[in-house]
Amino acid sequence: MKPRVLVIDDEQAICASLSFALEDDYFMMTTTDPEEGIRIVEKERVDIILLDLRIGRYNGMDVLQRIKQKDPSVTVIMMTAYASIETSIEAIKMGAYYYIEKPINIENLSLLLLRASEFKQISNMLETLHEELEEKKGFKDFLGNSKAMKYVFSMIDRIKDIDSCVLITGESGTGKELVAKRIHFSGKRKDGPLEILNCAAIPETLLESELFGYEKGAFTGATQSKEGKWVAANGGTLFLDEISEMPLPLQAKLLRVIQEREVTPLGSNKKISLDVRILCAANKDIAQMVQEGKFREDLYFRLNVIPIKTPPLRERKEDLPLLIDYFLQKYCKEMNREKRSLSAAARRLLLDYHYPGNVRELGNIIEYAVALSIDTVIDEGDLPYYMLEQKKEDGGISNDDENSIVIPIGLSMKEIEKKVISGTLKHCGKHRQRTAETLQISERSLRDKIKLYEIEKQLMNE
Repeated sequence: MKPRVLVIDDEQAICASLSFALEDDYFMMTTTDPEEGIRIVEKERVDIILLDLRIGRYNGMDVLQRIKQKDPSVTVIMMTAYASIETSIEAIKMGAYYYIEKPINIENLSLLLLRASEFKQISNMLETLHEELEEKKGFKDFLGNSKAMKYVFSMIDRIKDIDSCVLITGESGTGKELVAKRIHFSGKRKDGPLEILNCAAIPETLLESELFGYEKGAFTGATQSKEGKWVAANGGTLFLDEISEMPLPLQAKLLRVIQEREVTPLGSNKKISLDVRILCAANKDIAQMVQEGKFREDLYFRLNVIPIKTPPLRERKEDLPLLIDYFLQKYCKEMNREKRSLSAAARRLLLDYHYPGNVRELGNIIEYAVALSIDTVIDEGDLPYYMLEQKKEDGGISNDDENSIVIPIGLSMKEIEKKVISGTLKHCGKHRQRTAETLQISERSLRDKIKLYEIEKQLMNE
């Protein structure tokens, strides 16, 4: 693909001659109007700009500044008949790659453009590597300005440089693994390894050997020695995801390693000293599992030194606009699609949806919409069908669904509120706490409204 070069010069003859001289090696665009040039930078991909220092009433330095504000990554070469060391240094300080004097020598310009193209390619590669590294560290997908997320970020910042065990809890899709990555990659162990083991994804028979490693001949099929996750994480961090799924016999062995800070691979008598920080995650209530005898109490207390709870998306809906725009940009780039935007109806539907799958589900929804949308504006019809079904249920369109509430047109707001509260209370089996949580109001407010609208009498008579 040819590099895209934009020439901005107030002399049409220079624009035409440069375009003619360079069109074999570059995709050329020209304009004599700086405002038009800035609009091109906004709308299209531009790799290199040849910018005149004086363009009629415009100062090329001011135009350079505006271009860099629009696209900091674009490479700008200044063209000037008034070259001086002072102006050249100033231009480079403001972000120009280099300058060339008029009248322009095409051979010199071709060499400069070749170097600028190579510089651009290297810059793009570095940017890609930086993005991949940030993604690996879990920084890019971990966003939020809500009070709940600021608390999580604050906790991470406070514990990143200590070695205490951390238990990260929260619903599926809330970003527990991202919390673990942020703790590791922002703390003192960031230069050490981060080993991740999902206790629910590995069969129970293989989990012990995966965690502890084994010597050759330790069991049938062990044709060579294998380093376990404990040893692989030495000097760094071991993240045990879905720790609640670890079988009880293995929990006892895990506890022993944590206490003794050494591990013995299967089939070996040699103990290996460990310097490993332990992070764990669970989407189940481990305290409840302890009471039920499904999780060791002593291990729970060892792991739960510093608890962090990742909030569900429904409790931080103020983060939705930020996350929606992030995923839109991410998947348009990954799929090499033209930039997408959302219609008012689609954005409203995304903001109103309850997201049982949390941030992971939001990402999947946006990926689906970007992949299947035909136009650059994503509408309601481009979103997954179940969201539209949920909208119908929430809006009370269907009278056949026991989870819906029909609201006739013309009903007063007081009658609507009474109908919604009584319907939700009935749906929740008259359980007031659950009803208050569903309606996102306090139990006191619910109690006052039940009394105000005499809803309890109404339910008793039904």
